[in-house]
Amino acid sequence: MTSLVTVLIALACMGAGMLLGSCLRCRLPDQHLRDDSKDVVKTATGMIATLVALVIGLLVSSAKSSFDQANAGITQVGAKIILLDRLLGRYGGATDELRSRLRESVAVGIERIWPSGDGAGGGLIAVERANSLEEIQEMVRRLAPTNETARSIQSQAFDVCKELSESRWLMIEQAQTPTPTVFLVMLIFWLTVLFIGLGMLAPGNATTYLCLTICAISMAGAILLILEMSRPMEGMIRVSPAPLKKALSVINS
Repeated sequence: MTSLVTVLIALACMGAGMLLGSCLRCRLPDQHLRDDSKDVVKTATGMIATLVALVIGLLVSSAKSSFDQANAGITQVGAKIILLDRLLGRYGGATDELRSRLRESVAVGIERIWPSGDGAGGGLIAVERANSLEEIQEMVRRLAPTNETARSIQSQAFDVCKELSESRWLMIEQAQTPTPTVFLVMLIFWLTVLFIGLGMLAPGNATTYLCLTICAISMAGAILLILEMSRPMEGMIRVSPAPLKKALSVINS
């Protein structure tokens, strides 16, 4: 289920709850709408609103943490690419082909993960399918150093390649923990009940309906942010390729 479909379901549930509350207000006998009854409804909606606030806060914090982890991973990869290129440059002319392959791999990777066109693809699937790091690591392993300095540089470059590979797979594994479905189901249920209560309390005029509609759209927007930030490599809210583009510009200079 895509983020947009989930948000539309949540918005529909809140709208249905608001209309159901308004219908109950019109159909219930007067004794159910007296001040003491309204106080109970206000207390119940207040408790549910508190639950909703706590759950949304928890989900936003979790989604933001996932987004920050992915962003930090991309930044680290960019820095390690620059370091690897510098090490290969210190090795000597024997690594010219390897450095060219590294630049090509970075450029192709950026285009695959963040495609500039409107075609499908990109995102986490492109990260999983990329195997250029393994090829570069194998090319580094096959270098034949002729002195102790070259052997030391080869060892450092090989370690950086391993770290790059580990960072890639770490980002892939971290992306395998989406927002728990039960959290979303309970959140939508609480929001529906909340809007039923608000619909019962609100007088039937355009001003209250407009305010409740704006509140529903705002809640749906919060759910959209949660779902999108929990998928930082794809969707509408994605991590920036700026660190990798900067690394590419540095190793091309």
